[in-house]
Formats: sequence, C-alpha cells, structure tokens
Amino acid sequence: MTIEDLFIKGGPVVWILAGFSSLGLGIVLERCVYFLRMGWLPGDLKQHVDGLLAVKDPEAKLAGLKGPELTIARAMAEAHREGVKDLVRVGERIRGQELLRLELGLRTLGILGNTAPLLGLFGTIAGMIKAFMVIEQAGGKVDAQALAGGIWEAMITTGVGLAVAIPLVILLHFLESMVERRNNSMQDCVSLILERHNGSAQAPNQSEQPHRWEEITDGI
Repeated sequence: MTIEDLFIKGGPVVWILAGFSSLGLGIVLERCVYFLRMGWLPGDLKQHVDGLLAVKDPEAKLAGLKGPELTIARAMAEAHREGVKDLVRVGERIRGQELLRLELGLRTLGILGNTAPLLGLFGTIAGMIKAFMVIEQAGGKVDAQALAGGIWEAMITTGVGLAVAIPLVILLHFLESMVERRNNSMQDCVSLILERHNGSAQAPNQSEQPHRWEEITDGI
C-alpha cells in the first residue's frame, strides 16, 4: 500500500491526522530551536549570581550568563537599585513569565497527542458502520473476502491515529523534562540571589507552588 492509497482508503480522518502530525512536528521543531537558542543550563550559576545585589556593576558579574536566568537576575538587580523591598515577588513574577514562554505550545501538543487515537477510532467506527449497512442492504449475502477488505480499510484510521499519537506523546514528555529542569534552574537563581542579600529577604519556598505538569498532560 502506498501513501496515496492510505489517504484514499482512510478518507477525511487520515487527512485530519496528517494535519495533526504536521502541526505537532512544527511545535516540536519550534520548541527545540527555542531551547537551543537559549543555551544549555548554566553549570556555574552560583558564580554569576552569588552576591549580585552587593556589587556596583551587576552586568559585569552577569557576563556569560544566558537564558531566563539572566532575565531574572537582571530584573532583580534593577529592582534592588530602585529600592524595591520585596525581591522575592519580583523574582517569582519574572520566573512565571519565563516559564510561560518555555511552555508555549506544550498544551496544544498534549491535546493533539490525546485526540489523535480517538479520532482514529472514530474513523474506524464510521467505516464499520458503513460496512454493516452494506451487509444489511445485501440481505446478509455478502462475500466474506469483500467484507474483510472493508473492515481492514476501516481500521486504517486507528493505525494512523496511533502512529501519530505515540511520537507526539514521547516528544511532549521530552520537552516537559527540559522545561522542568529549566524551571528548577530559575528557582535556584532566585534563591541564590536572595541568600546573600544581608539576610533581609528569604528565598522562595519551592514547595509552595509546585509546577503541576498534570495540567498539560492530563489523560496522557
């Protein structure tokens, strides 16, 4: 069976699943490019941000730091220069904004991974209904070979749905792990900046607002 035959026999459902696959692949590629441009996790994070609020030139100390950690450190240093007292809130606000950017598209990817097998099953059920309608119209006198051919054609959509869903779910969890590691790094950045701030501010409690991936991967 060729790809052309697959689309012809599978009908509109296969075309929709092909759209799911293209959209999901586009999201994955865009996220991978985004993470690559962001750079690797900073292994020397403490060296860059330890005592940041006490130095006169924060930018010089932050030289070489990239990614959302740099955005958080700059925002907290600027807030400190402006006399802002609640630096914990500043750090958590910027971390939340950066986390939303990291998660962009993951919810859509989760929806595609969830609905692809269901859509494939819908196509199979629709095809089976048509096959049994033919049997009824023929009065039960149907060639077994023709009936088997109609059934396997109907089941094409289930196979395509699973073929689309499985890679999407695997890639989704891979991206989630990358976001989770970066989120932990951002939390460490906020904590390290505040720890040496003359003891006037407490580091944020990471357990107060745990990041719940179930909101994205619910049902997967």
